[in-house]
Amino acid sequence: MATSASAPPVATTGPLAWIKENLFSSVGNTITTLVVLAFLVWTIPPLVQWAFTDAVWAPDNAACRQASGACWGFISEKHRLIFFGTYPYGEQWRPFAMMLILLALVFTTLNTNNWGRLLWITWAVALPAMFILMQGGILGLTFVSTSQWGGLPLTLILSTFGIIASFPLAVVLALGRRSDLPAIKFICVLFIELIRGVPLITLLFMASLMINLFLPTGVTFDKLLRAQIAIIMFSGAYTAEVIRGGLQALPRGQEEAADALGLSYWYKMFFVVLPQALKLVIPPMINNFIGLFKDTTLVSIIGLYDFLGAIKAAGSDTEWRIFFLEGLVFAAVIYFIFCFAMASYGRYLERRLDTSKR
Repeated sequence: MATSASAPPVATTGPLAWIKENLFSSVGNTITTLVVLAFLVWTIPPLVQWAFTDAVWAPDNAACRQASGACWGFISEKHRLIFFGTYPYGEQWRPFAMMLILLALVFTTLNTNNWGRLLWITWAVALPAMFILMQGGILGLTFVSTSQWGGLPLTLILSTFGIIASFPLAVVLALGRRSDLPAIKFICVLFIELIRGVPLITLLFMASLMINLFLPTGVTFDKLLRAQIAIIMFSGAYTAEVIRGGLQALPRGQEEAADALGLSYWYKMFFVVLPQALKLVIPPMINNFIGLFKDTTLVSIIGLYDFLGAIKAAGSDTEWRIFFLEGLVFAAVIYFIFCFAMASYGRYLERRLDTSKR
């Protein structure tokens, strides 16, 4: 007996199935998708024309003034000032080399397979080497005061060392806040609440203007060091609360099991409790670190020219002032690249350490 032909099965995989499920699965989704597509059609072509088609790439001020597109020649003309601030022109190879070393160390550290004693030794050797490169004064290098450091190297220094140094501080504060010793708990709570109760800019002003008033006559600290300490304290207080949330979310049975095995307090914390608690709070910690990276722009308030501050300084040139927007767009792209990379690594680290689902 002959059977009638049936319709082919509806595809449940592939690009068309994904588009139907995610973009046109309902009336509301279909309307939203069409509105977004119309907005992109309306905005992207003029943006592409301004940023690429009609843009001027050469550092030609006259051509930029006549062009209807972006003047990326502003970046070409001022790239030394933008990337290295007021660092001496003939010595700018030194901050460039420092950035290469720092980024190489960071990328090496991000690979969990490299975590170990050798990595700590590498950091211990590289830190003084980077400082010598930047400041000089020995090994035939010209001395360069920290007041002349600026641009992208300064942003990387403040953010990287702020993140690295604030993490152990945050762990100590989080453990101290949960301590059974009243004095330790009170000190940690007081520190966290005081630091979290004021904006970062207030801490920077305190570090820049008021710390010297409380020091003995003739004793002073470098302005960059004071700003770095303020950033570390600020990030440490916020990250401590994130870690405390992870400690509270961990089932009590983990600590009780460690106690039943006779483990000491510190052995229990560093080998049983903290590894599990930190896995739970990777997303908010990464969020804190991204915020810290962007908050380094506030140091321009106290006279330190970070990457964004250097762009503002470059835009103060009267001949190029009208192209200041291009500088801000360029800064936004650089900050987005770093922040997106940090967010992507956070997602990778979640998957890498989420052993319970493997």
